[in-house]
Amino acid sequence: MNNTPDSLTPLSKITDSAKTKFVPHRLVRFGDIQTLLARQKPNSTLCARYEQPLLLDAGPDVTHADPNGYVRLLAYYTPALTELRRGVVLTLHGWEGCSHSNYNIRMANQLIQAGFDVVRLNMRDHGPNLHVNRYALNRGLFLGTLLDEAVNAVQQVARLARDVPFYIVGVSMGGNFALRLASHHRHHPFPNLVKVIAVNPAVDPAHATDAIDQHPLYRRYFRQRWLGSLLAKEQLYPDYFAFSYLQPLTTVRTITDSLVQKYGYRYGGFKTADEYFAAYTVRREDLTGLTVPTLIISAADDPIISAADLEQLGPQPLLELHLHPSGGHVGFVDIFPLQHRLPEMVMAALGIEAEPIARL
Repeated sequence: MNNTPDSLTPLSKITDSAKTKFVPHRLVRFGDIQTLLARQKPNSTLCARYEQPLLLDAGPDVTHADPNGYVRLLAYYTPALTELRRGVVLTLHGWEGCSHSNYNIRMANQLIQAGFDVVRLNMRDHGPNLHVNRYALNRGLFLGTLLDEAVNAVQQVARLARDVPFYIVGVSMGGNFALRLASHHRHHPFPNLVKVIAVNPAVDPAHATDAIDQHPLYRRYFRQRWLGSLLAKEQLYPDYFAFSYLQPLTTVRTITDSLVQKYGYRYGGFKTADEYFAAYTVRREDLTGLTVPTLIISAADDPIISAADLEQLGPQPLLELHLHPSGGHVGFVDIFPLQHRLPEMVMAALGIEAEPIARL
């Protein structure tokens, strides 16, 4: 990861394809369809063939749950498959996703073939369970407010990049973290960070949670995934957690509110779900004075993330919003033939030419 390329595509340049509005075939021009199509498994797992697990020391555990006092986060590193090293891209997954989520695999496949090293970071309690039980790495629960441990892990990856450009790409909840990392960079710079990209970022977690709860399919999916994670955590640490009482609760918000009321004193003293959500909401003032170019890619028909929440963040000098008419939540899928366009959008944002993505 320490090879310096002789020449790099200018990083200040956004290609025309990055600015082209994504307008898929009319049959899939609906947010829910786009979101569901995103669940299709990638045809290739090229990046997984060359990946190497990394266990990162993410600094002191502010939850004070772990006897050893430190947070451990699992990441997967895949080297570029070209002699030219364009830089290092760190990806951040969405809530209940992981380093091996479909969108992460698709992006990594493209990036390593274009000359980027990729590090796919897992937040605490997230991961593929390939090399270690994701719930056993840290005793304390994951919370969206735990930015410091992400900062510590990102600092380590940025230092590993050495003298090549460093990028952060976050998706959904990871997009929320990416924007807060961009804000953090103003006062505590990450070495060689040249761009931050947030895809469908959950900038207002309260609004995103309520949107999930209003849609039966999304509510069932996230409730089951999260409840399963909590019960797995309880099984490992029955002396510390008891989550069975949550099973009758039917919405993500009521589960969040109940958890905050029972365990909030351990995690910053939150008393309600709204108080917790507000603690990691991204506001316009959080991004004022950005010192690194930051791009938001999202869709007006995203059923979970409100376009209005994103539009209120700008305009700002180093903040750019690409709000496409369609794309759903981390979808951006076209048909005839079936094509996932999100990797192209990310590549274009990194200054790498991509095929035109608009359909007339």
